[in-house]
Amino acid sequence: MQYDIEATVQIGKQGITETIIKDIKLQLKKKKTIKVKFLSSAITSDKKQLARELAERANAKLLSHVGFTVILGRK
Repeated sequence: MQYDIEATVQIGKQGITETIIKDIKLQLKKKKTIKVKFLSSAITSDKKQLARELAERANAKLLSHVGFTVILGRK
């Protein structure tokens, strides 16, 4: 499944912060799906685990995870 959307959230060396979570929740209220890009400095453990943690904390559905990019959708 391909999602032809621009990444609207970037997660850097500070990792998944409350500010990031709030921003994702706000964007998901406006859009059905959003693209989140992890910068290489944000990866401190398994990428799949980080993607699952992000979706869980943002109360979102993990639609796709490829490399450093995650697609989240409304639950």
